[in-house]
Amino acid sequence: MTETPTFTLADVGQLAGAIRGEIGKAIVGQTQTIDHLLVALMARGHVLLEGPPGTAKTFLAQCLAASLGLDFGRIQFTPDLMPGDILGSNLFNFQTSEFTLTRGPIFCDLLLADEINRTPPKTQASLLEAMQERRVTLDGEAHALAEHFMVVATQNPIESQGVYPLPEAQLDRFLFKLLIPYPNLEEERQIVTRYGENRGLPSPAELGIAPVASAAMLDGAANAVKTVTLAENVTDYVVRLIRATRESADLACGASPRAAVLLAGAARARAALDGRDFVLPDDVKALATSVLRHRLLLSPAAEIEGKQVEALVDQLVEQTEAPR
Repeated sequence: MTETPTFTLADVGQLAGAIRGEIGKAIVGQTQTIDHLLVALMARGHVLLEGPPGTAKTFLAQCLAASLGLDFGRIQFTPDLMPGDILGSNLFNFQTSEFTLTRGPIFCDLLLADEINRTPPKTQASLLEAMQERRVTLDGEAHALAEHFMVVATQNPIESQGVYPLPEAQLDRFLFKLLIPYPNLEEERQIVTRYGENRGLPSPAELGIAPVASAAMLDGAANAVKTVTLAENVTDYVVRLIRATRESADLACGASPRAAVLLAGAARARAALDGRDFVLPDDVKALATSVLRHRLLLSPAAEIEGKQVEALVDQLVEQTEAPR
Protein backbone atom coordinates (compact mmCIF):
# COMPACT_ATOMS: atom_id res chain seq x y z
CA MET A 1 0.00 0.00 0.00
CA THR A 2 1.43 3.37 -1.05
CA GLU A 3 2.10 5.73 1.83
CA THR A 4 0.24 9.05 1.68
CA PRO A 5 2.74 11.93 1.38
CA THR A 6 2.47 14.95 3.64
CA PHE A 7 1.36 17.93 1.60
CA THR A 8 1.51 21.61 2.44
CA LEU A 9 -0.81 24.13 0.82
CA ALA A 10 2.11 25.18 -1.38
CA ASP A 11 2.40 21.56 -2.54
CA VAL A 12 -1.32 21.57 -3.39
CA GLY A 13 -0.81 24.64 -5.57
CA GLN A 14 2.18 23.07 -7.33
CA LEU A 15 0.24 19.88 -8.00
CA ALA A 16 -2.68 21.85 -9.42
CA GLY A 17 -0.26 23.83 -11.59
CA ALA A 18 1.22 20.61 -12.96
CA ILE A 19 -2.24 19.29 -13.84
CA ARG A 20 -3.14 22.61 -15.50
CA GLY A 21 0.06 22.41 -17.52
CA GLU A 22 -0.72 18.94 -18.82
CA ILE A 23 -4.32 19.83 -19.74
CA GLY A 24 -3.05 23.02 -21.41
CA LYS A 25 -1.09 20.91 -23.88
CA ALA A 26 -4.39 20.02 -25.54
CA ILE A 27 -7.11 22.42 -24.39
CA VAL A 28 -7.23 25.99 -25.63
CA GLY A 29 -8.83 28.43 -23.17
CA GLN A 30 -11.50 27.17 -20.72
CA THR A 31 -9.36 28.43 -17.83
CA GLN A 32 -12.25 28.88 -15.42
CA THR A 33 -13.68 25.45 -16.25
CA ILE A 34 -10.31 23.80 -15.58
CA ASP A 35 -9.99 25.67 -12.28
CA HIS A 36 -13.42 24.42 -11.22
CA LEU A 37 -12.48 20.86 -12.18
CA LEU A 38 -9.42 21.14 -9.95
CA VAL A 39 -11.56 22.43 -7.07
CA ALA A 40 -13.91 19.48 -7.55
CA LEU A 41 -10.96 17.08 -7.66
CA MET A 42 -9.59 18.40 -4.36
CA ALA A 43 -13.08 18.48 -2.79
CA ARG A 44 -13.90 15.01 -4.16
CA GLY A 45 -17.05 16.21 -5.86
CA HIS A 46 -18.73 15.29 -9.15
CA VAL A 47 -18.98 17.64 -12.12
CA LEU A 48 -21.57 18.07 -14.87
CA LEU A 49 -20.36 19.73 -18.08
CA GLU A 50 -23.04 21.18 -20.34
CA GLY A 51 -22.55 22.76 -23.72
CA PRO A 52 -23.35 22.44 -27.41
CA PRO A 53 -21.70 19.66 -29.44
CA GLY A 54 -18.14 20.28 -30.54
CA THR A 55 -17.00 22.37 -27.55
CA ALA A 56 -14.50 19.74 -26.27
CA LYS A 57 -16.49 18.60 -23.22
CA THR A 58 -15.52 14.96 -23.66
CA PHE A 59 -11.98 15.82 -24.70
CA LEU A 60 -11.52 18.00 -21.60
CA ALA A 61 -12.60 15.12 -19.33
CA GLN A 62 -10.22 12.77 -21.17
CA CYS A 63 -7.34 15.21 -20.74
CA LEU A 64 -8.06 15.54 -17.03
CA ALA A 65 -8.03 11.77 -16.70
CA ALA A 66 -4.79 11.50 -18.69
CA SER A 67 -3.07 13.92 -16.30
CA LEU A 68 -4.00 11.78 -13.29
CA GLY A 69 -2.60 8.38 -12.40
CA LEU A 70 -6.08 6.98 -11.77
CA ASP A 71 -8.11 4.16 -13.26
CA PHE A 72 -10.25 5.76 -15.98
CA GLY A 73 -13.59 4.47 -17.24
CA ARG A 74 -15.94 5.80 -19.89
CA ILE A 75 -19.60 5.11 -20.58
CA GLN A 76 -21.27 6.41 -23.73
CA PHE A 77 -24.88 6.90 -22.66
CA THR A 78 -27.44 5.89 -25.29
CA PRO A 79 -31.23 5.39 -25.26
CA ASP A 80 -30.88 1.59 -25.09
CA LEU A 81 -28.34 1.53 -22.24
CA MET A 82 -29.44 -0.56 -19.24
CA PRO A 83 -28.41 -0.27 -15.55
CA GLY A 84 -26.53 -3.56 -15.79
CA ASP A 85 -24.38 -2.10 -18.58
CA ILE A 86 -23.12 0.42 -16.02
CA LEU A 87 -23.05 -1.48 -12.75
CA GLY A 88 -22.37 -5.02 -13.91
CA SER A 89 -24.26 -8.15 -12.92
CA ASN A 90 -23.99 -11.55 -11.28
CA LEU A 91 -23.71 -14.21 -13.99
CA PHE A 92 -24.15 -17.92 -13.41
CA ASN A 93 -21.02 -19.95 -14.03
CA PHE A 94 -22.08 -23.41 -15.22
CA GLN A 95 -18.61 -24.84 -14.54
CA THR A 96 -18.60 -23.89 -10.86
CA SER A 97 -22.41 -23.75 -10.39
CA GLU A 98 -21.96 -20.37 -8.72
CA PHE A 99 -22.80 -16.79 -9.55
CA THR A 100 -19.80 -14.63 -10.46
CA LEU A 101 -19.76 -10.85 -10.30
CA THR A 102 -18.98 -9.22 -13.62
CA ARG A 103 -18.06 -5.64 -12.77
CA GLY A 104 -19.32 -2.83 -14.96
CA PRO A 105 -17.32 0.20 -16.09
CA ILE A 106 -18.44 2.15 -12.99
CA PHE A 107 -15.77 0.30 -11.00
CA CYS A 108 -13.03 2.85 -11.64
CA ASP A 109 -11.53 6.00 -10.10
CA LEU A 110 -12.62 8.60 -12.65
CA LEU A 111 -15.74 7.91 -14.69
CA LEU A 112 -16.60 9.87 -17.83
CA ALA A 113 -20.38 9.67 -18.22
CA ASP A 114 -20.61 10.94 -21.78
CA GLU A 115 -23.92 12.49 -22.89
CA ILE A 116 -25.57 11.36 -19.68
CA ASN A 117 -28.93 12.85 -20.62
CA ARG A 118 -29.32 10.65 -23.71
CA THR A 119 -30.34 7.64 -21.62
CA PRO A 120 -33.74 7.13 -19.93
CA PRO A 121 -34.31 7.95 -16.23
CA LYS A 122 -34.20 4.27 -15.18
CA THR A 123 -30.59 4.02 -16.34
CA GLN A 124 -29.67 7.49 -15.06
CA ALA A 125 -30.86 6.42 -11.61
CA SER A 126 -28.27 3.64 -11.48
CA LEU A 127 -25.69 6.32 -10.64
CA LEU A 128 -27.53 7.70 -7.60
CA GLU A 129 -26.06 5.39 -4.96
CA ALA A 130 -22.63 5.41 -6.57
CA MET A 131 -22.38 9.20 -6.60
CA GLN A 132 -23.63 9.66 -3.04
CA GLU A 133 -22.18 6.68 -1.17
CA ARG A 134 -19.40 5.51 -3.51
CA ARG A 135 -20.81 2.01 -3.63
CA VAL A 136 -23.28 0.00 -5.71
CA THR A 137 -25.72 -2.71 -4.67
CA LEU A 138 -26.13 -5.78 -6.87
CA ASP A 139 -28.61 -8.48 -5.89
CA GLY A 140 -28.74 -7.13 -2.36
CA GLU A 141 -24.97 -7.08 -1.85
CA ALA A 142 -23.07 -3.81 -1.51
CA HIS A 143 -19.82 -3.37 -3.44
CA ALA A 144 -17.51 -0.48 -2.58
CA LEU A 145 -16.20 1.79 -5.30
CA ALA A 146 -12.80 3.43 -5.31
CA GLU A 147 -12.15 5.99 -2.60
CA HIS A 148 -11.31 8.54 -5.30
CA PHE A 149 -14.41 7.75 -7.37
CA MET A 150 -15.43 10.84 -9.29
CA VAL A 151 -17.97 11.34 -12.07
CA VAL A 152 -17.37 13.87 -14.81
CA ALA A 153 -20.54 13.86 -16.87
CA THR A 154 -21.27 15.68 -20.10
CA GLN A 155 -24.65 16.59 -21.47
CA ASN A 156 -26.13 18.53 -24.34
CA PRO A 157 -28.43 21.45 -23.53
CA ILE A 158 -31.97 20.44 -22.57
CA GLU A 159 -33.24 22.11 -25.74
CA SER A 160 -31.48 19.48 -27.87
CA GLN A 161 -33.43 16.64 -29.48
CA GLY A 162 -33.51 13.17 -27.94
CA VAL A 163 -32.50 14.02 -24.37
CA TYR A 164 -33.95 13.09 -20.99
CA PRO A 165 -33.57 15.80 -18.30
CA LEU A 166 -31.74 14.54 -15.21
CA PRO A 167 -33.97 14.24 -12.11
CA GLU A 168 -33.45 16.73 -9.29
CA ALA A 169 -32.11 14.02 -6.95
CA GLN A 170 -29.30 13.24 -9.37
CA LEU A 171 -28.52 16.86 -10.20
CA ASP A 172 -28.17 17.53 -6.47
CA ARG A 173 -25.34 15.00 -6.31
CA PHE A 174 -23.17 17.03 -8.67
CA LEU A 175 -20.96 19.57 -6.94
CA PHE A 176 -20.77 21.79 -10.03
CA LYS A 177 -22.66 22.28 -13.23
CA LEU A 178 -20.30 24.06 -15.61
CA LEU A 179 -21.46 25.64 -18.85
CA ILE A 180 -19.01 25.22 -21.73
CA PRO A 181 -19.35 28.18 -24.10
CA TYR A 182 -18.09 28.54 -27.64
CA PRO A 183 -14.49 29.83 -27.75
CA ASN A 184 -13.79 33.45 -28.48
CA LEU A 185 -12.32 34.53 -31.83
CA GLU A 186 -8.65 34.21 -30.87
CA GLU A 187 -9.16 30.87 -29.11
CA GLU A 188 -10.98 29.46 -32.12
CA ARG A 189 -8.13 30.56 -34.39
CA GLN A 190 -5.69 28.72 -32.12
CA ILE A 191 -7.86 25.59 -32.19
CA VAL A 192 -8.04 25.58 -35.99
CA THR A 193 -4.30 26.29 -36.30
CA ARG A 194 -3.42 23.52 -33.88
CA TYR A 195 -5.82 20.82 -35.07
CA GLY A 196 -6.94 21.88 -38.53
CA GLU A 197 -4.43 19.67 -40.34
CA ASN A 198 -5.20 16.53 -38.33
CA ARG A 199 -7.46 13.74 -39.46
CA GLY A 200 -9.60 13.46 -36.37
CA LEU A 201 -8.70 14.67 -32.90
CA PRO A 202 -5.47 13.22 -31.44
CA SER A 203 -5.64 11.34 -28.16
CA PRO A 204 -4.30 13.02 -24.99
CA ALA A 205 -1.33 10.63 -25.02
CA GLU A 206 -0.47 11.64 -28.60
CA LEU A 207 -0.44 15.26 -27.44
CA GLY A 208 2.09 14.45 -24.72
CA ILE A 209 -0.24 14.52 -21.72
CA ALA A 210 1.22 12.31 -18.98
CA PRO A 211 0.10 11.51 -15.42
CA VAL A 212 1.50 14.01 -12.92
CA ALA A 213 -0.71 13.13 -9.92
CA SER A 214 -1.00 9.71 -8.31
CA ALA A 215 -3.75 8.51 -5.99
CA ALA A 216 -1.38 8.94 -3.02
CA MET A 217 -0.63 12.53 -4.06
CA LEU A 218 -4.33 13.31 -4.31
CA ASP A 219 -4.77 11.86 -0.83
CA GLY A 220 -2.03 14.15 0.44
CA ALA A 221 -3.66 17.14 -1.24
CA ALA A 222 -7.07 16.24 0.23
CA ASN A 223 -5.54 16.04 3.70
CA ALA A 224 -4.02 19.48 3.21
CA VAL A 225 -7.40 20.87 2.17
CA LYS A 226 -8.82 19.63 5.49
CA THR A 227 -6.46 22.00 7.31
CA VAL A 228 -8.12 25.05 5.74
CA THR A 229 -10.12 26.97 8.35
CA LEU A 230 -13.77 27.73 7.74
CA ALA A 231 -14.54 30.51 10.20
CA GLU A 232 -17.90 30.60 11.96
CA ASN A 233 -18.93 33.84 10.26
CA VAL A 234 -18.16 32.36 6.81
CA THR A 235 -20.13 29.23 7.69
CA ASP A 236 -23.02 31.47 8.69
CA TYR A 237 -22.69 33.30 5.36
CA VAL A 238 -22.93 30.03 3.41
CA VAL A 239 -26.03 28.95 5.36
CA ARG A 240 -27.75 32.34 4.94
CA LEU A 241 -27.06 32.29 1.20
CA ILE A 242 -28.48 28.79 0.79
CA ARG A 243 -31.55 29.62 2.88
CA ALA A 244 -32.11 32.76 0.80
CA THR A 245 -32.70 30.54 -2.25
CA ARG A 246 -35.64 28.92 -0.44
CA GLU A 247 -37.17 32.28 0.44
CA SER A 248 -37.00 33.85 -3.03
CA ALA A 249 -40.37 34.39 -4.69
CA ASP A 250 -38.70 33.78 -8.06
CA LEU A 251 -37.69 30.24 -7.15
CA ALA A 252 -40.09 27.33 -6.87
CA CYS A 253 -37.40 25.12 -5.34
CA GLY A 254 -34.37 26.29 -3.39
CA ALA A 255 -31.08 24.57 -2.57
CA SER A 256 -30.78 21.67 -0.13
CA PRO A 257 -28.58 21.35 2.97
CA ARG A 258 -26.34 19.16 0.81
CA ALA A 259 -25.71 22.22 -1.33
CA ALA A 260 -24.54 24.16 1.73
CA VAL A 261 -22.15 21.37 2.71
CA LEU A 262 -20.75 21.05 -0.81
CA LEU A 263 -20.38 24.80 -1.24
CA ALA A 264 -18.43 25.05 2.02
CA GLY A 265 -16.18 22.13 1.05
CA ALA A 266 -15.55 23.58 -2.41
CA ALA A 267 -14.68 26.97 -0.88
CA ARG A 268 -12.07 25.27 1.31
CA ALA A 269 -10.58 23.56 -1.74
CA ARG A 270 -10.49 26.85 -3.64
CA ALA A 271 -8.71 28.53 -0.75
CA ALA A 272 -6.16 25.71 -0.62
CA LEU A 273 -5.49 26.01 -4.36
CA ASP A 274 -4.91 29.70 -3.77
CA GLY A 275 -2.38 28.90 -1.03
CA ARG A 276 -4.55 30.14 1.85
CA ASP A 277 -5.33 28.26 5.06
CA PHE A 278 -8.61 30.13 5.55
CA VAL A 279 -11.75 30.64 3.49
CA LEU A 280 -12.78 34.10 2.31
CA PRO A 281 -16.34 35.16 1.45
CA ASP A 282 -14.98 35.72 -2.07
CA ASP A 283 -14.34 31.95 -2.34
CA VAL A 284 -18.02 31.33 -1.65
CA LYS A 285 -19.11 34.03 -4.10
CA ALA A 286 -16.86 32.72 -6.86
CA LEU A 287 -18.33 29.22 -6.64
CA ALA A 288 -21.97 30.00 -5.81
CA THR A 289 -23.31 30.02 -9.37
CA SER A 290 -21.63 26.74 -10.35
CA VAL A 291 -22.89 25.05 -7.18
CA LEU A 292 -26.45 26.39 -7.37
CA ARG A 293 -27.48 26.75 -11.03
CA HIS A 294 -28.58 23.12 -11.38
CA ARG A 295 -30.28 22.95 -7.98
CA LEU A 296 -32.75 25.82 -8.36
CA LEU A 297 -36.09 25.78 -10.17
CA LEU A 298 -37.68 28.98 -11.39
CA SER A 299 -41.24 29.77 -10.35
CA PRO A 300 -43.82 29.86 -13.17
CA ALA A 301 -44.01 33.66 -12.91
CA ALA A 302 -40.22 33.99 -13.18
CA GLU A 303 -40.20 31.73 -16.24
CA ILE A 304 -42.87 33.84 -17.91
CA GLU A 305 -40.83 36.96 -17.20
CA GLY A 306 -37.80 35.32 -18.81
CA LYS A 307 -35.59 35.42 -15.72
CA GLN A 308 -32.42 33.33 -15.59
CA VAL A 309 -31.22 31.24 -12.66
CA GLU A 310 -27.68 32.60 -12.92
CA ALA A 311 -28.91 36.18 -12.67
CA LEU A 312 -31.01 35.30 -9.62
CA VAL A 313 -28.00 33.67 -7.93
CA ASP A 314 -25.95 36.81 -8.58
CA GLN A 315 -28.77 38.86 -7.09
CA LEU A 316 -28.97 36.69 -3.97
CA VAL A 317 -25.18 36.84 -3.52
CA GLU A 318 -25.35 40.62 -3.73
CA GLN A 319 -28.28 40.86 -1.30
CA THR A 320 -26.84 38.44 1.31
CA GLU A 321 -24.52 40.37 3.60
CA ALA A 322 -21.02 38.90 3.63
CA PRO A 323 -18.74 39.00 6.69
CA ARG A 324 -16.02 41.63 6.65
